[in-house]
Amino acid sequence: MTPPLFFYGTLRHLPLLEIVLGRSLDTIQLTEEVLANYTACAAAEGPFPTLIATKGGYAQGVLVRGLTAEDIARLDYYEGGFDYDLIDVQVESGEAAQVYICAPDRWTATKPWDLDKWAADWAEMSCHAAVEVMGHYGQRSRDEVADIFGQIRGRAWSKTLGGQTDAGQGVFGGKIEITGKRRAYTGYFAVDEVSLRHERFDGSLSPELARSYFIAGDAALVLPFDPVRDRVLVVEQMRMGPLGRGDPEVWHLEPVAGRIDPGETAEQAARREASEEAGLELRALETVARGYPSPGDSTGYFHIFVGVTDLPDGCAGIGGLDGEHEDIRSRLISFDEFLAMADRQAIANTPLTLLAYWLARHRSRLRS
Repeated sequence: MTPPLFFYGTLRHLPLLEIVLGRSLDTIQLTEEVLANYTACAAAEGPFPTLIATKGGYAQGVLVRGLTAEDIARLDYYEGGFDYDLIDVQVESGEAAQVYICAPDRWTATKPWDLDKWAADWAEMSCHAAVEVMGHYGQRSRDEVADIFGQIRGRAWSKTLGGQTDAGQGVFGGKIEITGKRRAYTGYFAVDEVSLRHERFDGSLSPELARSYFIAGDAALVLPFDPVRDRVLVVEQMRMGPLGRGDPEVWHLEPVAGRIDPGETAEQAARREASEEAGLELRALETVARGYPSPGDSTGYFHIFVGVTDLPDGCAGIGGLDGEHEDIRSRLISFDEFLAMADRQAIANTPLTLLAYWLARHRSRLRS
């Protein structure tokens, strides 16, 4: 019989625990408990807590009974990806139990852990991420999953943002039946294959369809614009899409762009990317568009901005983060030349073309 486990962190959130166990909690008993001489602290690398041995401290949590050997194996798989393993403890009531803990220097402990705040800010994303993590159970090692967990969290944050999206298009709201779904590929990106039927405009149901989609995170795109000097800054870098398509021009001009990190807004991501890729501080952001660049085959969603800033001579150069192996060259272009490039179709990046024509319409207002 497995000993009871003491949960002090995210697994106290029952929807997350159900995902990790892969079953309902009907046969599980949860009791409020305290673990003495430990403190649950938020990890700076979170959002999750770390348990720190603290003389006189206490960690609030729940004691969980009724777990099976398979439950423990699944929990080991999920917690092990964060370098947490079970140790024997004794809770305040005197009962022997086990708790997941990591080496004291593995994560950076900060303020006391607040479950309610975590649930409000991070529970939805964490549940989406857990679905993907546990989808690899029995197929990939926990270390392999840990290597791609940054991408998993990015996809989970995009799914969280997607649930908040409502463009107000006034479109048909038909029913959709998902009859099958599998993850065909997971790596830096992911691909899902889906079988479905959907309601048609005449009210009938379509035959079962086999479809797939490429899973990409939400991204922020920003065109830096100097209204005084009347010029823009664009970036140039090697791109995999043109390479895979056989395009002779593999280096492409683009707006400054990057994935929205978990917990960020699109506006925060735009400002961060402008700093990382071009060393710029944006004074103001103008929203240009929000939408799917290719809704027929990708979950990718763009938040597109013009960023008002100063672009003095000499501000362009080579940038990007070494840790992400970025090699990005920025270029200053006068507005007249930028618009002329769009008119003669010398811009092979459609968001950048969109930005050129949006700026043509709103430039006078920004310059005033």
